[in-house]
Amino acid sequence: MGSTANGKNGTWRNWGGNVSVRPAREVTPASVDELADAVRQAAEDGLTVKAVGSGHSFTSIAATDGVLIRPQLLTGIRRIDRENMTVTVEAGTPLKRLNVALAREGLSLTNMGDIMEQTVAGATGTGTHGTGRDSGSIAAQIRGLELVTADGSVLTCSEKENPEVFAAARIGLGALGVVTAITFAVEPLFLLTAREEPMPFDRVLADFEELWAENEHFEFYWFPHTGSTNTKRNNRSAGPEQPMPQVKGWIEDEFLSNGVFQVANWVGRAVPATIPGIARISSRALSARTYTDIPYKVFTSPRRVRFVEMEYAVPRAAVVETLRELKAMVDRSGLRVSFPVEVRTAPADDITLSTASGRDSAYIAVHMFRGTPYHRYFTAAERIFTAHEGRPHWGKIHTRDAEYFSRVYPRFGEFTALRDRLDPDRLFRNDYLRRILGA
Repeated sequence: MGSTANGKNGTWRNWGGNVSVRPAREVTPASVDELADAVRQAAEDGLTVKAVGSGHSFTSIAATDGVLIRPQLLTGIRRIDRENMTVTVEAGTPLKRLNVALAREGLSLTNMGDIMEQTVAGATGTGTHGTGRDSGSIAAQIRGLELVTADGSVLTCSEKENPEVFAAARIGLGALGVVTAITFAVEPLFLLTAREEPMPFDRVLADFEELWAENEHFEFYWFPHTGSTNTKRNNRSAGPEQPMPQVKGWIEDEFLSNGVFQVANWVGRAVPATIPGIARISSRALSARTYTDIPYKVFTSPRRVRFVEMEYAVPRAAVVETLRELKAMVDRSGLRVSFPVEVRTAPADDITLSTASGRDSAYIAVHMFRGTPYHRYFTAAERIFTAHEGRPHWGKIHTRDAEYFSRVYPRFGEFTALRDRLDPDRLFRNDYLRRILGA
């Protein structure tokens, strides 16, 4: 999938190419029992354990020099419960396979992120989300979890069973155990009408509350060095289906978003001075379009141009001010930014370390083309985000630590106490968890 799974000499690399590790050994269990055995064996051998998905995190959240568990044999749908409208899937199932299989069954998730290369456990464990006025992250749609804990036992949890584990483990960061299966709420397949249109940056900010309130799923992309954005509004529709014509879809999604964009980034990396001009052309090349299709064909799209990313959740009430500061910073910095800034929202949820935990949130994501120096841009952006008590996405680049998180997450202590109970010897530790959760 996204990651170069078996790189040279046993090295594992993530999709963004900025993390690589050499585990002591790799295990590809074919069942939950085999996975539990691998966990017990690692503990006996004094090795740490990490499960890895498709490598779409930009942080080293899945990195280990101990036992690396690959979930590609733990895939597929275990059961569909039409009475309770849930589906239970194995943890290694790619979102793409889940979405396609559900659609065949006339079912769908309520909301999803903008790519579907990740495994269900990797996506939910890091808090992957799309945009939504009323519907939250993929993890917010979880109704039950099964995980192998540090002693090799299998624990199941839901709102009724082990509720204190359920509160935290939906976005468990790999710190509480290895997730083996997830039960999601689903609903009958529905149609979304997507309306994409360019809009001036100042107008989007002036009308942000209205755009948010009037649409089930609102997001926009701002092109640095320009006053232009592309807005996306996805709303449920009675139909009829009017998918994007294949040729037009290919030209706009594959050729412009991936092909031409790749070339533009190569030029920009070689000659940074060309970036503002390219940005102006890119932002003008966008035309309005409307189409109606099933959810995963509207929410998700391929991302073939490799990049690194930082994303922060700020309180929704602070998003306009934060974006004004970000634009002012880019304008005066002399930075050359070739990737658009993506802005999305999520309602407050009840997951302990969800970026939307207890507060209505807006997400601001900054990207840089892979191989270009990103530190100055990300550092300056992070300074703005943290001034608004921003919470970074767990799978994207940030420099925050446990001391910071204990301030911006009121329930932080709940999570670390549960970790002490489930993994007292830190079998699932790595450098990243040590930094974000403390020793």
